Amino acid sequence: MNRPEPYEYARRLAADSLARGDPVGWFERLYAEAGAGEALVPWGGAPSRLLVDWAQQRGLGGQGRRALVVGCGLGDDAEYVAALGFDTVAFDVASSAIQAARRRFPGSDVRYVIADLMAPPPGWRQGFELVVEVHTLQVLPDPPRRQAITQVGRMVRPGGTLIVIARAADANDERHPRGRSPAPRSRPSPPAAFARCGSKASATSRHRRCAAGGPSLPVRTGQDSQSPAVPPVLRGKAYEEASVFTPDNLLREARRQ
Repeated sequence: MNRPEPYEYARRLAADSLARGDPVGWFERLYAEAGAGEALVPWGGAPSRLLVDWAQQRGLGGQGRRALVVGCGLGDDAEYVAALGFDTVAFDVASSAIQAARRRFPGSDVRYVIADLMAPPPGWRQGFELVVEVHTLQVLPDPPRRQAITQVGRMVRPGGTLIVIARAADANDERHPRGRSPAPRSRPSPPAAFARCGSKASATSRHRRCAAGGPSLPVRTGQDSQSPAVPPVLRGKAYEEASVFTPDNLLREARRQ
């Protein structure tokens, strides 16, 4: 019997889980089946290219500062962040994902932890100079997606940095279930949600009100450069300042391009 295409199978699991009112339960099932050789995890195998580009452009170094990787999956992004010198904690709600990450990287300096983003350990609040979220919030329905966005922001230490990487794809892009929610509905990407949160606050407190925890909120929108849904203006851009998401700045950039 032929296995379904990995992304298609992941979407089926996600849809079934959502139908049962469990928006994240499908992760555990997928990773558990993959561990038993009954399925394939269709992502992982290398750190996010956008994360690597972002770090390299800034010559990012950890120097022992603390970092948190949200929804770490098989651990590739966490290992990359740790290799930059960060004291790295990586968590996932799926215990099978954490077990797989530990098997893949024996002796790793990363502390892999099973945790629920909706109820994180109290000590994590404002506990990290760098928080990395890659294609995790997009797969959640809303709710609990807005709550998840708030929780991610609360992890950032004042003066720290939050990087969010998400797919810019149209609603018909069926290739990446981690790049969009399996639920067939239209809603803004996590970067837009973080920016909208910021736009409601005053200029001096915008980042803190958005729960980013510090003056720096770089938000990077990932996109498939081969997708016809992605306009050239969005390709290869690093939006390093939160203010770029204000209507005036977006319109100015659109006109300039």
